[in-house]
Amino acid sequence: MSLPSLFLFKPFDLSLPIILLVVVGTFAPSIGAQGPPSPGYYPSSRFGSIGFDRGFRNLWGPRHQRLDQGLLTIWLDTSSGSGFKSLHPYQSGYFSASIKLQPGYTAGVITSFYLSNNEARPGNHDEIDVEFLGTTPDKPYTLQTNVFVRGSGDGNIIGREMRFHLWFDPTNDFHDYAILWTPNEIIFLVDDVPIRRYPRKSDATFPLRPMWVYGSIWDASSWATENGKYKADYRYEPFVGKYANFRLSGCAADGSARSCDPPSVSPSGAGGLSRQQYLAMGWVQRNHMVYDYCADPKRDHTLTPEC
Repeated sequence: MSLPSLFLFKPFDLSLPIILLVVVGTFAPSIGAQGPPSPGYYPSSRFGSIGFDRGFRNLWGPRHQRLDQGLLTIWLDTSSGSGFKSLHPYQSGYFSASIKLQPGYTAGVITSFYLSNNEARPGNHDEIDVEFLGTTPDKPYTLQTNVFVRGSGDGNIIGREMRFHLWFDPTNDFHDYAILWTPNEIIFLVDDVPIRRYPRKSDATFPLRPMWVYGSIWDASSWATENGKYKADYRYEPFVGKYANFRLSGCAADGSARSCDPPSVSPSGAGGLSRQQYLAMGWVQRNHMVYDYCADPKRDHTLTPEC
């Protein structure tokens, strides 16, 4: 969901250890939590960073994008936002960036890092999202993760949103946000802590077609903050997002790589997560998850059979 006006938008694997089953319905973030237990493994250290110009290009809003010694700054004002796109499409991979958000009033503004094939398949695309939903000064940022498959162009996109209030202030410093996408699973990580695992349960509920990596900042006043209650207020412009330490360890889908095995974020090198990683993820979901589409009684779950 992250080119302007183009995009919309986890579930628990019931085969996972029982520690994860208790989190459904426990959405209130804890107050005063110190942080998650150690995941015991830090996959970001296994993947080298790449300079922005080696992996990406500007997609729109070139005058609202600045690169300075590896730090990419993009911003939104009344004239435009900005977005960027990877040079290559990928069939799978580990994709991350360190991001720092703007403090203060940012309602209605989306700052994002995501995978999509919308340009290649308009109206019928796949997407994996990390989106920061802008907020008002008295409330924390919401990190929205999302997966959708073969989205339609008629507004009937089936979102699979899981949202979190983080255990730190994402405006104080840079933090690492990562997406692992393989043919069997999608894992979202924050500072190497897994926060969500979305396994492939069927071809119909899992994105399998090549996607590009994107980032953007744009005005989504119609829905971004409390379902559109608070809009972007351009008295506070410019709205700024800062990105650094890009990692693109993916299997390119355009012939630019001879061969590739999908990466892993598990210490075993295989799929899934270790017991210690599951414990850390369970802590995050118990203490900081504020929405899970599979537990939303207002949703039509015949449309999301993976739940």
